[in-house]
Amino acid sequence: MTENDQDYPLHHSCDAPAKQSSVVPDSKPLKTSFTGVKSSNSGDGLKPAARHVRGEINPYQPRPPLIPRLSSKSCSVEETVRSRRLRNSQESLSDPAETGSSTDSLREDQPLTAPSGCVLDTDASTVRCNQGSIARPTSAAASTGSPVFRDRGSSLSDYERRPHSQQSDPTDHWERSTKVRLSPVQPTGPLPALEKSFASANLRAANRIDRDCLDYAVLTRAKLGERLHRNLSDSRLLDNMGSDNTSVNSMRSTYSVLSPIRPQDVRNRSFLEGSVMGSGALLGAEELDRYFPDRRVGIYITTWNMQGEKGLPTNLDDLLLPTDSEFAQDFYIIGVQEGCPDRREWEVRLQETLGPYFVMLYAASHGVLYLTMFVRRDLIWFCSEVEHATVTTRIISQIKTKGAVGVAFTFFGTSFLFITSHFTSGDAKVYERILDYNKIVEALALPKGLPDTNPYRSTPSDVTTRFDQVFWFGDFNFRLSKDRADVETLLNRTVGGNMGPLLEHDQLSREMKDGSIFKGFQEAHIQFFPTYKFDIGCDIYDTTSKQRTPSYTDRILFRNRQADDIKVVKYTSCSNIKTSDHRPVVGVFQVKLRPGRDNIPLGAGQFDRGLYLEGIRRRITRELKRREAMKNQSSSTICSVS
Repeated sequence: MTENDQDYPLHHSCDAPAKQSSVVPDSKPLKTSFTGVKSSNSGDGLKPAARHVRGEINPYQPRPPLIPRLSSKSCSVEETVRSRRLRNSQESLSDPAETGSSTDSLREDQPLTAPSGCVLDTDASTVRCNQGSIARPTSAAASTGSPVFRDRGSSLSDYERRPHSQQSDPTDHWERSTKVRLSPVQPTGPLPALEKSFASANLRAANRIDRDCLDYAVLTRAKLGERLHRNLSDSRLLDNMGSDNTSVNSMRSTYSVLSPIRPQDVRNRSFLEGSVMGSGALLGAEELDRYFPDRRVGIYITTWNMQGEKGLPTNLDDLLLPTDSEFAQDFYIIGVQEGCPDRREWEVRLQETLGPYFVMLYAASHGVLYLTMFVRRDLIWFCSEVEHATVTTRIISQIKTKGAVGVAFTFFGTSFLFITSHFTSGDAKVYERILDYNKIVEALALPKGLPDTNPYRSTPSDVTTRFDQVFWFGDFNFRLSKDRADVETLLNRTVGGNMGPLLEHDQLSREMKDGSIFKGFQEAHIQFFPTYKFDIGCDIYDTTSKQRTPSYTDRILFRNRQADDIKVVKYTSCSNIKTSDHRPVVGVFQVKLRPGRDNIPLGAGQFDRGLYLEGIRRRITRELKRREAMKNQSSSTICSVS
């Protein structure tokens, strides 16, 4: 090496060298000395390179590429280039032609850095900047006017064809040509499922789910999927429902509480006559499963001999809404014997007690026999027209104190028959009561216009065989065939509600075992005291001169076509109602439902609107009076000291 040997200038260290194929072949081997790459902070220090080959200076001979300085880590050049290629392929997915890298990716490995942060890539013959831009490939011979690159002048930019004195600082050129490429934003949490559609923040307030539904969903999950109420929306819908920012489209389709209706269905469907096809019917399986996923409906039945008293109890909550019940039922059927003279007043009181959740579906009477039916407002559309019939068992038909009144209707695809009756009284008149039963089952003309859901199992001489579910309740007047003293002794020995010793003397139980009455009917296990006969206003049995024997005169029996269709939830008496010599008897049942078809005359949501409004008005008035009384009571307890 001579004194003219110099280090390669900065200009060649920032510009990538030409490829090996661009070197002019020479038969003589070349000897080149490299003393490294020097960096300068000033752009004015860029000078042409002086090349010495065996003491001769050849300005037109291109030189081999520079060997980049290895990184501080103990790895080879090939491993460094390979790792950088891998990072570039992962970061630049949108445009394969650009291999920009983020600043963070260059912090790990920086083999060779130019003054402005450029990295020399020997394999790709490009200059990579830490901002992600790519400098144009440049060879060492291009700056000296090599003949090899003269023919390629069209491929060079105007800036590169300028004289060196007119070229500006290369750092300024890199800054102007920089194209910032940011790293992709990574989500901070798990992405939502594909089947759910979540809207942006500006839709959240408009599509917020009702707070009641959210509370219901939380409680449902807390109880491991247990449904809190049979008639509330399906728990599966609430489990799959998104949060309060569910989009409008998803709420109207998959997650809608109400099923969407197609315009063609609106054109063609008529629920008064309806479609005979089970698919898509109003009474079909789809609607039934939506309202009753387990296909069971709750029915509350009570029977009470009111003894013709004009004065009604001040509060009927204990009769219809006992505190030991967790939920209200879907149907309330109230049968009354020897009812109060003002039947309308009795119905208004029932509506006032049940409140706005229920409407009176139907009411029928036969003299002083009243039968009233209430149903939840949500379910009134699935009820057929209601039919009723009456039968008198008196010799003189004008005296309507003994007999029966029956009400029949279809709910979805299940037919129901409710009968309340009052049989002949008297301790020894068992045969007369059996005659009353036979006359009722033969003379009760039901159904009239409703189709029989299973005509092959119907009998013309027995009305109870023409319906799927039958409930017969009332004052049957069957007594205990035992002396008063013996009955009282058995009552005193009763422990834990075991009424077996008393029921051994029950006339009705004995006749049912013999098959002479209530054929095919069942009764729940009795665990309450006899409901007849009490002194009015107290819990003492008859203290009059007749000394009547306590008996189970008030009963609730049931019959079904399919076994185990009716499940008994509760069977008891209401001891808090003491305005009559009879105690009301209450039965709660879960009844199996089956889907139907729209080939029956539907009730079309009809109910007694006038009764509903009057009952709600009284309920509001009662509440206002209660609040006023509480306000006056609280103000009277305040003493003023003068």
